[in-house]
Amino acid sequence: MLLGMSLLSLLPPFLIQQAVDGPITTGDLEGLWPYAALYIASLVVVFVLRFLQTYLLQTVGQNALVNLRQTLFEHILKQDMRFFTMSPVGQLVARLSNDIESLTELLSTSIVVVITNLITLLGIVIVMFVLNWRLAVIALMVLPLIVIVTAYFRGLIRASSTRYHSVVGDYLAFINEHFNGMLVVQLFGRQSVSRADFDTINRRYRDVHMEMRDQYTVYAAILQVLTSVGLAVLLFGGGTGVLAEWASLGMLIAFIQYSRRTFEPIQQLAEQFSQIQTALSAGERIAKMLQTEPSIHSPAKPVKPHSFQGAVRFDHVTFSYEPGTIVLNDLSIEVRAGERIAIVGATGAGKTSLAGLLGRFYDVDSGGIYIDGVDVRQLSLADLRRYVTVVPQNPFCFNGTVADNLRLFDADIPFEAMQIAAQTACAAPFIEKLPGTYEYQLLPGGANLSHGQRQLIALARALLHNPQSILILDEATSNIDTETEILIQQGLDHVLKGRTSIVIAHRLSTIRYSDRILVMQLGQVVEQGTHDELMLLNGLYRELHDRQFADE
Repeated sequence: MLLGMSLLSLLPPFLIQQAVDGPITTGDLEGLWPYAALYIASLVVVFVLRFLQTYLLQTVGQNALVNLRQTLFEHILKQDMRFFTMSPVGQLVARLSNDIESLTELLSTSIVVVITNLITLLGIVIVMFVLNWRLAVIALMVLPLIVIVTAYFRGLIRASSTRYHSVVGDYLAFINEHFNGMLVVQLFGRQSVSRADFDTINRRYRDVHMEMRDQYTVYAAILQVLTSVGLAVLLFGGGTGVLAEWASLGMLIAFIQYSRRTFEPIQQLAEQFSQIQTALSAGERIAKMLQTEPSIHSPAKPVKPHSFQGAVRFDHVTFSYEPGTIVLNDLSIEVRAGERIAIVGATGAGKTSLAGLLGRFYDVDSGGIYIDGVDVRQLSLADLRRYVTVVPQNPFCFNGTVADNLRLFDADIPFEAMQIAAQTACAAPFIEKLPGTYEYQLLPGGANLSHGQRQLIALARALLHNPQSILILDEATSNIDTETEILIQQGLDHVLKGRTSIVIAHRLSTIRYSDRILVMQLGQVVEQGTHDELMLLNGLYRELHDRQFADE
């Protein structure tokens, strides 16, 4: 359709030339009717082809973009936690929104204009040389200048487009960060600083936009001047040809039409340049993200344990988030199946890192971590997630009801099972006091719940989805009041009985009755034993205990 439309658009000027040099020159008005009929028919066919071609291309383009969005989102989903730690949320949002929108414009509009105009331009040049090579040379004299100017401004606009999308990513990241951290901004009276920082990035946003505008405006103006010069040269040279009789009047009129149509595609290409360069820059960033492979992935041939018992072993594990900064140093821990282990220590001792490594959100630098004798790197990630459940220190709630957050939007989970999990985690008492109870609508992030309530929901969610897995509680009771702490301890005593569990705690009262307590310092276990045994040692645990209860 595109090819037929482009070729048919070359017919009207030729029909005009034939009509002028034929019936009009001879005064045969009846002879004009066939040319008029062909002229109108060509316009109608071009209209139909253009409509169908645009409609189909829009359909294909949008379907392609749906697949691209899905592919990009799924690719981001499979990345490891190190990727999300290093990638600002605003940059990820920009890839899935602004960059995709740039490609939308390219596929639905720009690509049509570019291909149509390139075919039309090539066809016009061929027709002009076939009709009269002298007039063709005169008509195309300014074309090399236009090509040179176009190539020059293409580089400028491409560079500005790359800077533009970089600024857009920074802009979105800034907004996301400050809206999520608004409590801190207001608490410390940082509004004026935030306002100034936003003004800076906002002006950068404007400046790069204006830079692209200026470049395109200068380019379009130069193109317009060259177009006018080209028409003037054609009129002079073509008029000379008519008087010298190596060109006819109809041919000159046709060449004026063809010349205008030669410049029109170039002008339309110029108008699309900014969008095309923006889309190409966006495509490069999307391609770069799609080439980013996660450092953690399932093995090609994962091991399937014959039976799951829950024994855990850290064997001479060394780990660091950044090269040269060791978090865990030659750490060895053995947890028997069904044992309840507590890990305590000062901030930065490496407690939370154990949870991330056992769940394989990160990989060890050296050593190994084993579940029932199998290295976690030999297990598929899907199996490992079933074997290990982590209740994080800062739980997250999605925009939905309490039931949605407990079920994680899995409607197949029975309501009764959800209730039992909530009751076991001692979340049921506060849930049943909410308007609508389990159908209470939560704000994004669970902003209309307290931190302690979100932790209770996270604990109930873990119990509901992975009832038999190794359970890691990462400071999961740190923001719960004393009364709720007593209730949740009663629930945990029931849930953790006979189940392998690792409780990372700051409040020592929550782990007093653990089977074993490990005391960590600078990435190593320096003491271990029961509460009473550690108190008799008069070591670091005793110091932490006395300091905490003295403060209370």
